[in-house]
Amino acid sequence: MGSFYDLIFDIPSEHSFSYQADDKDEAAVGKRAMVPFGRRDCLGYIVAKRDSLPDGIKKEAIKKIRRVVDCEPLFDSRDIEIAKWMADFYFCSTGQALSAMIPSGRRMVHPALPDNETEGDVSLSISDEQAHALREITGDAASGSKNTVPMFYLYGVTGSGKTEVFLRAMQFMLNEGKSVIYLVPEISLTHQTAKMIQNRFGSLAATLHSGMSPSARLAQWMKIKKGDAPVVVGPRSAVFAPVKNLGLVIIDEEHDGSYKSGNTPRYHARQIALRRCTQEGARLVMGSATPSAEAWKLMTEGSIKRLDLTRRLSGGGMPEIKTVSLEKTEGCLTKELKDEIRITAQMGRQTILFMNRRGFAHFYKCPGCGWELVCRRCSVSLTWHKGRGKCMCHYCGYSQAPPSVCPECGCIEAGYRGFGTEMIEEEVKRFFPDLRLRRVDTDTASKKDSSNNLEETLSLFKKGLIDILLGTQMVAKGLNFPGVRLVGIVFADTGLHLPDFRAAERTFSLIVQVAGRAGRYFPDSKVIVQTLRMDDPVITRSCALDVNGFFNAELRQRKTLGFPPFTRLIRFTIRAKDEKRADAAIERLESIARPFILETANTDMLGPAECPIGTINDNKRRHIILRSSSMSAIHKIAREVIARYEKGRDIKAYLEIDVDPVSML
Repeated sequence: MGSFYDLIFDIPSEHSFSYQADDKDEAAVGKRAMVPFGRRDCLGYIVAKRDSLPDGIKKEAIKKIRRVVDCEPLFDSRDIEIAKWMADFYFCSTGQALSAMIPSGRRMVHPALPDNETEGDVSLSISDEQAHALREITGDAASGSKNTVPMFYLYGVTGSGKTEVFLRAMQFMLNEGKSVIYLVPEISLTHQTAKMIQNRFGSLAATLHSGMSPSARLAQWMKIKKGDAPVVVGPRSAVFAPVKNLGLVIIDEEHDGSYKSGNTPRYHARQIALRRCTQEGARLVMGSATPSAEAWKLMTEGSIKRLDLTRRLSGGGMPEIKTVSLEKTEGCLTKELKDEIRITAQMGRQTILFMNRRGFAHFYKCPGCGWELVCRRCSVSLTWHKGRGKCMCHYCGYSQAPPSVCPECGCIEAGYRGFGTEMIEEEVKRFFPDLRLRRVDTDTASKKDSSNNLEETLSLFKKGLIDILLGTQMVAKGLNFPGVRLVGIVFADTGLHLPDFRAAERTFSLIVQVAGRAGRYFPDSKVIVQTLRMDDPVITRSCALDVNGFFNAELRQRKTLGFPPFTRLIRFTIRAKDEKRADAAIERLESIARPFILETANTDMLGPAECPIGTINDNKRRHIILRSSSMSAIHKIAREVIARYEKGRDIKAYLEIDVDPVSML
């Protein structure tokens, strides 16, 4: 009869579909293939081969594979096992999970890679703290098993040498014939980390990230799969890299929210890393100067072994941090910050200005009647982008010209309030026309002008060819610039008012991380934190670099309120074009879930309610949140609720499921 193959697709269905072998007989498990699916051709993943069809199905009813895309298999049984686990845990299909794991390139290219074998200066001495941490990570007691994963947390002030410990642990694994995955949170960090790792490990290192072309990613994927690159660096999707004999996964800046995917499957790289380490007997090492609340709790309990690095090693000292009130300031920059920028420039040193909001100004409001310009499609204010001459929505992309007067009452004093990176850039240029300034945010990074791309800007800044680097959180984490004396946090309160239980944690981490860019090589660094909340505990503790004090208070509050890390959450979000459909769908979900909640101990439900951002791109959004001290309890409930809801669901109301959500907006 010939061979038949089972394929799965990037669709929300757990069914596999059988096809006859292609005419060239190139099909094989682990390859992708173009096949007729409904009225069109689709790309599918070949997950099984069968010599015969199930009873009752005739060969004539089975369509033939049109074309096999890959010369060699891209994935194997281990990848399929991880995809099935993701599908079960994150409530998606195996096909959707596999699609998130596998590069999408259709042809191979050969990107330029360094030919040098391992090199780089590893003769630098390390501190006693670093040596102790390295012994713990690489010691015999750390060897993994199928049941337990040795987990370590490298906790230390910014600039304390965490990266060198990571690099030496990687070298240890290579000497043992094992592979390493090194995760970083941002593509902006990938460039710097990849360059550093390739200097140390040469052509043994490969990079995977979404900024690469699909074909380049595919080429790197195959290099890794063949065993030619036992070191892999990249953001969250690199956790799926098909390395052989995995020995170590490193999660740098573990606290960062970008390790959580915002699209289906909504996985967290930390959970995938733990799963892989468990399956493959590897070790997991995380690191940050500001751990997540979850990691802090596990370290306190002893589930993760904490390894402390307490001092800066490059001649630098912890910066002097000063809070300054914006209350009576004209414009974006206080006198104190402007004075320090000038002093820093006169010393031949550099400044970083941080503002976690792009655009020129944040919202348009009338002081007379209170009217506010909001997006027609989303329940958010439009941001004024002066460079583009448009008011833009950062959620759906809608834009319009700014009104000259208030459309409601005709008041000529109506205008934009608040500020973003564009306004700060304009003000800095006005006060310091002689200084070299470069802005880094998603607006500038997305421009095709190669003279202003992110990698080039960071390289120029590191060489001292830029005096002031202004940016959003792209400049806040992990970057190491020897010449920086001053860091100015232009407005520290941006995220504090958000209706999200993690708002304080995010604000605290961001301030401490940004402050850590200053004074890594010199002891005279300064940080100016501008705020309207001089007495807010989050602001005062972050400026005191009081990590212990912050987490002690934050965890007490989380425990009292019943939020993670003391509970686990599963969030159901309904979105529909019609408000009545959205309301009806969420009420039906709630009615299905309520009986299960009532009969399950230590479990409750929040909502139903309108999401904090109630409309995005004309979709009305409603949500309910299942909460319990036991993930297995709410996971079981969620599975029952989904099964019952799907049987009679409104096809015009879309359901999103987020396990362990990091954002509640």
